[in-house]
Amino acid sequence: MNASAGPLAGVKVLELGTLIAGPFAARFLGEFGAEVVKIEDPNGGDPLRKWRMLYPEAGGTSLWWAVQARNKKSVTVNLKAEEGKEIVRRLASEADIVIENFRPGLLEKLGLGYDVLSAQNPGLVMVRLSGYGQTGPYRDRPGFGSIAESMGGLRHITGYPELPPPRIGISIGDSIAALHAVIGAMMALHHRRANGGKGQVVDVALYEAVFNLMESIVPEYGVYGAVRERTGASLPGIVPSNTYACKDGGLVVGGNSDPIFKRLMTAIGRSDLADDPGLAHNDGRVPRTKEIDEAIGAWLAERTIDEALEVLNAADVPVGRIYSVADMFDDPQYAAREMIQRFKWQGELDIALPNVTPKLSETPGGTRWLGPALGEHTDEVLRGLGYRDDEIASLHERKII
Repeated sequence: MNASAGPLAGVKVLELGTLIAGPFAARFLGEFGAEVVKIEDPNGGDPLRKWRMLYPEAGGTSLWWAVQARNKKSVTVNLKAEEGKEIVRRLASEADIVIENFRPGLLEKLGLGYDVLSAQNPGLVMVRLSGYGQTGPYRDRPGFGSIAESMGGLRHITGYPELPPPRIGISIGDSIAALHAVIGAMMALHHRRANGGKGQVVDVALYEAVFNLMESIVPEYGVYGAVRERTGASLPGIVPSNTYACKDGGLVVGGNSDPIFKRLMTAIGRSDLADDPGLAHNDGRVPRTKEIDEAIGAWLAERTIDEALEVLNAADVPVGRIYSVADMFDDPQYAAREMIQRFKWQGELDIALPNVTPKLSETPGGTRWLGPALGEHTDEVLRGLGYRDDEIASLHERKII
């Protein structure tokens, strides 16, 4: 496994979250060298351990867990017990970053709010992920990524106008929020280290993270009252950018920059459109979207995917087939970039996992170990906090850990 220390070597992260948004943020930091201690309930741990496909199938552990919890240390703690809370307080006193995604107010009820933890560690950065944020009239509502995708505007513009909005097949709202959490944590850490600042709270609302990616919908509505609607596979107002049918499947073609449009039209034998001054710029192409799409569609309908790719790649036009995961495993670009790596998990399973992104030339991230067993690092971490073996044994006996 990758032995690189990573750019975040020496950064200590305490993860108090479950499922997706918080743990994905902590996973990202751990992949680049941070020491991540994940607190889990002794009774079953993070529910993600049992999500989707399991290995072994009967009573096993989620294959997703292997990647979501890689490079993390699992420590089991009963947060309802005062001695369990004390373990968390001691870990937080040494941490640079605490990541949590409980419902707002829960940490305060446990006596583990930022006011308490920062009193003993003024430099602490606490990243808080929740459906609606730590303030506002909705703060106490339960909020999942799917709800955030809806409230943030993504669902409304996704799909075909004659059909109800579909969901994207992954938990994209949680993942978008997690990336915002990582960015916020890094900015707060930089401020503390480079500007002599103190710690602070990074408040990430899942719906706001989705909303942040919604491009021009706010000014378009604010100025013109325009509400962007579902447009199927096309990208509204940016022409041409669509999915088209070939003889044996579909291709995505992005010919929406001015020089690319000219090359695309020339490549498909439509020099009349390539040389039309009215189509030289995007604002002229938008009113003629149907005409342009029909021209591209007619050309592609007579060709296989491979035939079309050969012509359009030669013309330097952005084009691509729609990959399944099986396509990714066979693709030479994925292979050249080592984006799928193989490991041994649980001592016996050959497992393929996605490589770490992004790629840093001098301090790359990597996979040091895969998702740990429940409580695998409890004793080790407690010894590092100064607990004696007899104290640890007592905590085990009393089900504190």
